[in-house]
Amino acid sequence: MELFKIGFLSFGIKDLVDIGIVSALIYKMFVLIRGTRTAQMAIGLALLIVVASLAYWLDMSALSWLFSNLTTFGLLALVILFQPELRGILANIGLSGPLRPFSNVTGRFLIEEISRTTVRLAELKYGGLIIIEGRVGLRDYIETGKEMNAKFSVELVTTLFTGYTPLHDGAVIVSSAGQIAAAACTLPLTQNPLYRKLYGMRHKAGIGITELSDAVAIITSEETGHISIAHNGKLQQDIHRNDFRETLANYLTK
Repeated sequence: MELFKIGFLSFGIKDLVDIGIVSALIYKMFVLIRGTRTAQMAIGLALLIVVASLAYWLDMSALSWLFSNLTTFGLLALVILFQPELRGILANIGLSGPLRPFSNVTGRFLIEEISRTTVRLAELKYGGLIIIEGRVGLRDYIETGKEMNAKFSVELVTTLFTGYTPLHDGAVIVSSAGQIAAAACTLPLTQNPLYRKLYGMRHKAGIGITELSDAVAIITSEETGHISIAHNGKLQQDIHRNDFRETLANYLTK
């Protein structure tokens, strides 16, 4: 169905839907890369495209030859440079349905146990990093640590994060089944310039894993005892212990 016509160009419902989908995809891409290293690289890429377009339009032979020869290698370089960001974008696009696959009973139990554990770690000023798996699997990171498949409990997790014990470094990953999948796991560090210089390795790792998946990361500081939660590459800091349970429930059920 034609909506309107300008000269020989007609604009119909199909064109409207087409433009709407493209606009939504571009907007989603900007939201995902906003405030990250990717955004800065995207600006540089856009400038190169503008220069290349001007070179072809003005018939600059040398520049046109350079950009035409760089096109093939440029696509490969972009895939390599943007590999972590592409993984995160594709993972987010592939998500559907509720964030958490836990049953109501399992979810309530985990929220209670994780809340009690986190508050206990904060009181003791134990550095802790608890990762709650979402719909994006974390098997690659589970395999970097010591696999456990144990029931989550305050006593067990507190022991794992006690200083100088064999498994106190790294992250504890809680699987989508509500079990402790592994301890002492190695996670990717965030590349976001907003966080790169402000926080220690534990916070960087917590933010980093949430940039590449839909996991929720809980971080306790051994210096201050403060509690933070990372999700979707963003960090909420200094959550009061009395408010932590409600805050965690919001992240896991929204």
